[in-house]
This record gives sequence, structure tokens and C-alpha cells, in this order.
Amino acid sequence: MLAAPGPASAQTAITLEGTCEKLIIAGLDVTQNCKGTMLNTVSRNRASFDFSAWDGRGLSFSGSGAQQERTEETDALQPINLVVPSEKTDDGVVRGPLVAVGSCSFSTPSDGKTAITCEANAAKGRYEARFVTDAKTPPSAPKP
Repeated sequence: MLAAPGPASAQTAITLEGTCEKLIIAGLDVTQNCKGTMLNTVSRNRASFDFSAWDGRGLSFSGSGAQQERTEETDALQPINLVVPSEKTDDGVVRGPLVAVGSCSFSTPSDGKTAITCEANAAKGRYEARFVTDAKTPPSAPKP
């Protein structure tokens, strides 16, 4: 019998809409510029949470989806070992991946508000983000 592949083995990209409550890049608080969308991608067992700001800055938290843990029945904890801050310049978008130690926590999407909270430390400082979305169960989802 084969085990069904977990969420971390899928290749998906989901854009979430909601409210960015916090965005700190290398210790600099840019929350006032944070956009109301967040991207969650899973590719080749790597999960990332991508936040962006209206001033051209961005921040991605990334870790191995295979290491994801459950903290409660509905909450997941994603260990983070890489942060990728980015900034828009005259030459295009400049990204600077940094080895980091941290985690992102999130609830399994269900009716009501769902929060994604990420925190990590890297050589260039502290990185944090918090995004709240109104999660709605898709009509095609199985009933509990």
C-alpha cells in the first residue's frame, strides 16, 4: 500500500487576500506599506510564505515542508531555514537569500479568520510577518 503524498509534496501556489498586520524586514518595520495579499507556494517539498509591500519590498519565508509539525489539532508549524528579502531598484528586483532560523504557524483553513504568522532571525536581523485572511471553505471541499 502506498502512502498518499502530503501537502508538502504538491506543487501549488495560492494567493490569499486579507490584512497584513505586520511586516518587519531586517528589523525595519514596513507594515504601513504591506499589501493585502500573500502568496503561499509549495514546490518540491519546499514551502514558502511571500509577503509584499507597496514600496517594492518583499519578504519570503521558506522551509522544508517535510518538516512541518502539528502544534494542535488544526494548527501547523512550518520550520523556516531561509528568508529572502527583496527590493525593487532601477536595475529590477534584487533578492538576497539568507540562512535563517525561525518558523511560520498557521491554522488549517476553515470558516472564519485564519492567521499566518512568521518569525525568523538571520545575519541581517529580525524578520517578522503576520497576515490574517477570511478563510472560506471551498464549495468542493469534503464535508467534515
